[in-house]
Amino acid sequence: MHWLELKIPPPAVALIFGVLMWLASKTVTPVELPLFVRVSVAVVIACAGLVFGVGGMRSFVRAKTTMNPVKPSATSSLVTVGVFRVTRNPMYLSLLLYLLAWSVYLSSWLAVLFLPVFVVYITQFQVKPEERTLSSLFGAEYIAYKERVRRWL
Repeated sequence: MHWLELKIPPPAVALIFGVLMWLASKTVTPVELPLFVRVSVAVVIACAGLVFGVGGMRSFVRAKTTMNPVKPSATSSLVTVGVFRVTRNPMYLSLLLYLLAWSVYLSSWLAVLFLPVFVVYITQFQVKPEERTLSSLFGAEYIAYKERVRRWL
């Protein structure tokens, strides 16, 4: 299934998963939580996602390198500062956190089951191809970075 590698932009993948999570949530009884609790927890998680997403984008802008997830070969510099000291994929982590927040808001145990599937999909079809490209572009520098910083968290 290499034909899926780097083809669908990760935000579009997250949107598709969000819709699937919503549809799945309609098929089961929701977990009984007050709306205030669901919304409060979802907002906190989404804000964490915002920190990682905006932090990653700011680091890319400062490094004057591409943010285009379907063209990793256009990368002009290896970014290892800011949130990239905590995770190699802060923008994908932000999408995962948004989906987690969505599942909390939906109050659906079934929606939560989509989260590991999202991680597997993004890892297989986005992250691993990017890692191959970055290894070829930056060699030992990227290998050392991979040894210091985890892929997700």
